[in-house]
Amino acid sequence: MSVSMNYATLFTSLSDTTSPAASLLGTLYGSAPGQKLGAANPLLALQTAEANEKKDIAQTAKDPAVARDIAAFSAAVASAKDAASLLKNPTVMKVLLTANGMSDQIPFAALTQKALLSDATSATSLVSKLSATDSRWKPVVKTYDFAHAGLTILRQPGVIASLVNAYAEVTWRKSLDATTPGLSNALDFRSRATTVKNAIQVLGDPVLRDVITTALGIPQQIAFQSLNAQQHAIDIRLDFSKLKDKHFVDTLTQQYLLNKANAATAQSAQPTLDQLSTRARGLIV
Repeated sequence: MSVSMNYATLFTSLSDTTSPAASLLGTLYGSAPGQKLGAANPLLALQTAEANEKKDIAQTAKDPAVARDIAAFSAAVASAKDAASLLKNPTVMKVLLTANGMSDQIPFAALTQKALLSDATSATSLVSKLSATDSRWKPVVKTYDFAHAGLTILRQPGVIASLVNAYAEVTWRKSLDATTPGLSNALDFRSRATTVKNAIQVLGDPVLRDVITTALGIPQQIAFQSLNAQQHAIDIRLDFSKLKDKHFVDTLTQQYLLNKANAATAQSAQPTLDQLSTRARGLIV
């Protein structure tokens, strides 16, 4: 059984700033009556990001810090003696992992280097073991095939260009989260939604897990349950065949952003420990 996601009318009205729904969202996100909703509105932020994506990625690539990383990466790839020595370079790992959607693995340098150098065709290799819980690993290792091809694949001009562009794109996406929580993941999900086939794939990918469980209202505490229980919780709520439908993906993404915004608003409304301490002192006579 799958839960029907009938948000189409709501989201259409939200994009119309003269509608009652837009007025409600304007109240929630701080725009005055008759005023167009600002960037704080996650749905309009998504539209704006997609409309300006190409231009903004190009601009991000010119950012001094990003440009330095790209230049250092390209130089290191050109001069490296072998894959093992190249992957010991922190900037190379930063660019390579970020471009492939695995920036969360940057702090684990030793493990990541061993995984990238391992044999994806072997069932007992490190990458195969890691892939049991994180589905991102094997596709990345297969793409560059350091174990068999050394630096041959990575040094191809088309591959380097693709990596450089992906690094700038992911860096740009992550910058959007500062004003719109979850917007980076939303853009990533939309670009890959048609490739998502089952709950196991979702559970093994941090971005897919966050977007789909948040959109479906599945609490984060589900992570403490068994893998079968987590899989069942997603399967009963989502018909994966619908991810081929652009309209359904739009709706699911929008629901994710709204839920993410609501969670961020609720969290910001909670007093900090310092604030509670200050209030408590004020009660003491």
